[in-house]
Amino acid sequence: MTDMSDLIDRKRRKRSRLSVQGWLYVVLGIMGAVVLVGMVAGIALLQQSNDRSNALVLTVQPARIAALQLQSALIDQETATRGYAITADPQFLEPYETGRKTEDTHVRELEQLLVDDPGLVKSVIEVERAADTWRADYVDPVLANVVPGSPKLIDAQLAMAGKSAFDTVRAKMDQLNAQISDVRAVRIGELTQTRHLRDSVLAATVGVFFATSILLAVLVRVAVTRPLANLAAACRRTTEGNFDESIDPQGPRDIFDIGVAVEAMRGRLVAALQLSQEQHRTVERQARFLDAQSVELRRSNAELEQFAFTASHDLQEPLRKVASFCQLLQKRYADKLDERGIQYIDFAVDGARRMQTLINDLLSFSRVGRQSVTSEDVALDATVDDAMRNLSTAIRENDATIVCSHRPLPHVTGDPTLLTMLWQNLIANGMKFHRPGTAPTIVIDWHAGEGPDDSLVLMVSDNGIGIAEEFSDKVFIIFQRLHSREAYPGTGIGLAMCKKIVEHHGGRIWIDNEHTDGTRFCFTLPGASYTSLEMMKGIAP
Repeated sequence: MTDMSDLIDRKRRKRSRLSVQGWLYVVLGIMGAVVLVGMVAGIALLQQSNDRSNALVLTVQPARIAALQLQSALIDQETATRGYAITADPQFLEPYETGRKTEDTHVRELEQLLVDDPGLVKSVIEVERAADTWRADYVDPVLANVVPGSPKLIDAQLAMAGKSAFDTVRAKMDQLNAQISDVRAVRIGELTQTRHLRDSVLAATVGVFFATSILLAVLVRVAVTRPLANLAAACRRTTEGNFDESIDPQGPRDIFDIGVAVEAMRGRLVAALQLSQEQHRTVERQARFLDAQSVELRRSNAELEQFAFTASHDLQEPLRKVASFCQLLQKRYADKLDERGIQYIDFAVDGARRMQTLINDLLSFSRVGRQSVTSEDVALDATVDDAMRNLSTAIRENDATIVCSHRPLPHVTGDPTLLTMLWQNLIANGMKFHRPGTAPTIVIDWHAGEGPDDSLVLMVSDNGIGIAEEFSDKVFIIFQRLHSREAYPGTGIGLAMCKKIVEHHGGRIWIDNEHTDGTRFCFTLPGASYTSLEMMKGIAP
């Protein structure tokens, strides 16, 4: 374990400073930079290609067409002038005038189209000067010497001068056309080169993008997929039971940290497993010991039950004999005994009866929750009615009033016999400790508990002598009495039995010290049925 920790520390010192996210940011940054540079270069080349295409289409090509049309207009002028000189027919001058207008139009067009190229503008001017020279040296003399309708031969010297001047015009025009063609060829070459460069940049951008994508995939495989797969495989081997196999952290910083955390968790699990195994062995030893103790306890309980059953018969039989013979002595020899002897016999009979009652109460207390206990849906109304029937004689003798504030009482899950004993002891307690000269009144009430479960809070209130707050817990202890037997008879087992019955059903019992007019016993019984709770919401205060 220590060697693995040292290895992890060394790897942590040597590991990359970048996490998976950092590597992704680097690769995506490279991809973004490549795409951005390619986009900027592509936009620039596209703009350049558009500019050169527009220059070719909107400037050079129209200039070439205008130059050809200018050349055609000059030829039309030359042809018209020569025809007029031969025929002296004025109709031949119409093409000449049209050619002059066409010439002016195309000269202005060329000057506008070629304004950014001074060399071509100069060539256009030279063509126009040569044409003006031709017209001055030849056309104007011809128009001056030829009389319409009277053809005559042109002077040979004038004809030679006109031919020479127009040859100059032709030469200048051919030079202009050649220059425009050269410019056109250059522009086409530049446009082609720009398009090739644009396509190359686009192809390079796409290629770099795909290469970076491949690099990203390789990086994800090397930096993420493979380390995670190794980590997952190590975790699977650990889950299959190879707890002693250490996990070797790999990969970038965050995956490395995950591996370190998993290795630390494996170490803690191994330690916890070892502790758990040791505790399991301890628990097994304790379980074997408890099983032995349980067997011994069941044997002891069986012996105690047998002893209690035997004691209840063996002890009560002598007590009954003592009481019976004492009563026979009192009956047969009453006239021979003095007052003190009769009193002694009364003490003996009373002691035997009290011992018999105490034995019966102890047997009843010991059997609560142990013998013939059932768990079923119990209507509390029925158990209250059974308790009142069992106490009917005492109720009549004490002129007691038993009131159930809200009927019907809910249903609970429990043992009906024990619950009847619970009501019987609480009602009897209220009648026993009544105020002298006041008829006892016992009120039974209930309401829903405030806890998260479905517990009921049931109350039995009386108008008796009450219990001081400092004795609120003492009264539930077996054999604890607050009054003498002469004042209030009993064995001191009744409330202890009530506590045992309530706790057997999963509840608790206490005295409400805020109730000052007598005594109010409160106890909870869990497991109220849904119907009872719905009914309770509509009835209980």
